[in-house]
Amino acid sequence: MAAEVKQWSTAELQNLRRLAGSWYTKNGRSLPWRQTSDPYRIWVSEIMLQQTQVATVIPYYHRFLESFPEVAKLAAASVDEVYRHWAGLGYYRRARQMHLAAQKVVSDHSGNFPTDFESILALPGIGRYTAGAIASFALDHRTPIVEANTQRLFARLLQWSADVSSTESQAALWGFAECILPKRSGSGQINQAAMEIGSQVCLPKNPLCLLCPLCELCPTFASGLQQKIPSPKRPKEYTDLTEGAIVVRDSKGRFLMRRCMPEERWAGLWDFPRFDITQCRSKATAREQLALKFRERFGIAIHIGEVIHQLKHAVTRYRITLQCFEAEMESTRLAKKKLPAETRWTTLEQMDELALSSSGKRLWSWLMKSQ
Repeated sequence: MAAEVKQWSTAELQNLRRLAGSWYTKNGRSLPWRQTSDPYRIWVSEIMLQQTQVATVIPYYHRFLESFPEVAKLAAASVDEVYRHWAGLGYYRRARQMHLAAQKVVSDHSGNFPTDFESILALPGIGRYTAGAIASFALDHRTPIVEANTQRLFARLLQWSADVSSTESQAALWGFAECILPKRSGSGQINQAAMEIGSQVCLPKNPLCLLCPLCELCPTFASGLQQKIPSPKRPKEYTDLTEGAIVVRDSKGRFLMRRCMPEERWAGLWDFPRFDITQCRSKATAREQLALKFRERFGIAIHIGEVIHQLKHAVTRYRITLQCFEAEMESTRLAKKKLPAETRWTTLEQMDELALSSSGKRLWSWLMKSQ
């Protein structure tokens, strides 16, 4: 039998705000983005924190703001410069969208970061949660937020046993997120408190219920269902791919690199030429396919040699084995051939200035050590 969903009274909601706010005042972590009410800086932190741990983000946050202390500076920078500051954080689409959003703030809002929810939401790369977080944390607007940590906390406070990703569940969780906010001031603090309790106390496994300021109000704690609520996510399904990276250099020792196109994985980042060889049943077939695909794309004939390195990585729903083939051009005159747009010959030292894909950076690092 499904657990009964808790209906919260006005008095209980007031008690929740009091307990959560008091706990947060005493126990909230002192994070750099919590020391400002600048919506631009809070926006930067929220984008960086998407799918990235706090400890990883902090040094990136400081370096990013040193180079781009205001939105106009970010808008005026080249996308390559933005990528270089983002290198290592992953999910580079966030950086690209942030750059586009900064340019929109300059063009549509005279360089002033918007202060109303709808205008914030209209910026590239900003969804309902991020817009609500910026409006709430920077401006104390009464905007609810639901993300991974608060979603778990709210599901337990409601004793919501259904799949939290369903439309009905999301409506219930967002509704509760709004109900817990005070009618007047203080929404920013309550949202911060909920996120902090969710991330530090109401853990996915083995939550620290006895340390939770809300345990006396929590029906899931009372019924001992912490390990069942929220319901477990379905295991992520991966597709296995094998790709070949081509490490080809010219007579000057420069390597051929290309910028990934908008429709490709790692759009805007630089990488070694690579092609899918999943269907190739032998190394010989893989070499033939790579030489053919390389010539079709770059108009250059090459001889594919041996696999000099192999690495594995995962991207979204793919698990990729990247086999790195050494290659040489069939004629040195081909090095002078005009290359397609967004392609260049680059030394290993110059690659340090490029915004490389994550696997490209790993291959570059290996080549540097192998010199």
